[in-house]
Amino acid sequence: MLSLADVFLLMLFAAGAAWLWRGHGVRERALVLAKQHCARLDVELLDGNVAFRRLAMVRDGKGNRRLARIYDFEFTVTGEQRLTGSIQMFGNHLGRIDVEAHPFQAEPQHDGKVIHMNEWRRSHPKPDEQRRVD
Repeated sequence: MLSLADVFLLMLFAAGAAWLWRGHGVRERALVLAKQHCARLDVELLDGNVAFRRLAMVRDGKGNRRLARIYDFEFTVTGEQRLTGSIQMFGNHLGRIDVEAHPFQAEPQHDGKVIHMNEWRRSHPKPDEQRRVD
C-alpha cells in the first residue's frame, strides 16, 4: 500500500518531470525566435542552439514582474568573432531579445551616384549670382 508521503513524492516527481518537459518546448520556441531575429538582423546564429542561463523575475512589457526563462545564444557578423545575445521567455511568449553591439552593413540610401557639393554649387548657382553674371 502507498502511504500519503509516497503519493506526495510521486506527485512532486511528476510535477518536476512535467516542468522539465515544458521547459524543453520553451527552449525550442526560443531557438526559433532567435533564428528569426538573427535573420532579420542579417547575422548568423552560431551552433544553431540557445543555452538556458537562469530563471529570473523580470518586468514584462506592462511593468509587472514575472518569472522568465533566460537563454543565451551566440552569433557572428563577420565570421571571425563570436558575439552574444540573450532571449527572455515568459512561458511560450517572447519577452525580449538583446544582442551585443555589432558592426553592420548599412543599406545605401541612394542610387550609388555620389554628388560632390562643390560641383553641384557650380552647376546650380544661387539666383542672386545668376543676375550678377548677366
